[in-house]
Amino acid sequence: MDGDEREIFNYLKTWGHTFINAAEIAKRAGNKKRYFEDHNWAKPVLMRMADRGILEHDVMGRFRIKPVSRKDKHKRWVAPDIAKILQESGVEMDDTNQAEAGTDEFYEEL
Repeated sequence: MDGDEREIFNYLKTWGHTFINAAEIAKRAGNKKRYFEDHNWAKPVLMRMADRGILEHDVMGRFRIKPVSRKDKHKRWVAPDIAKILQESGVEMDDTNQAEAGTDEFYEEL
C-alpha cells in the first residue's frame, strides 16, 4: 500500500463495519491543506483499493474495509498464552487457530 492508501485504511479501520462517505474520508483521512486543495483526492484511491479487494462499497458510494471471510466458522483465534495453557493440558491446537485474521499484514498481501 502506498501512503494515501495507508491513511485511508487507518481511518476506515477506526469505523469498523460502518460505511463512510467518500467526501468524509477525503476530509478526515488526509490533512486540511490537502482537502482544501482538492476535495476529491480520495476518490481515485478509494476506487483503486476497492478494485484490489481491500475495500467494498455500497450503492450510495460509501466505503468500508472489506471484512475477512472465515472459511471455517468453528475455528477461533486463541491468545498465545491461552493456547500454551491448552497445549499443556493436552488439547491439540492448529496453527490456524492462532492466526490473526483482519490485521494489517493480511491487507498488505492484497
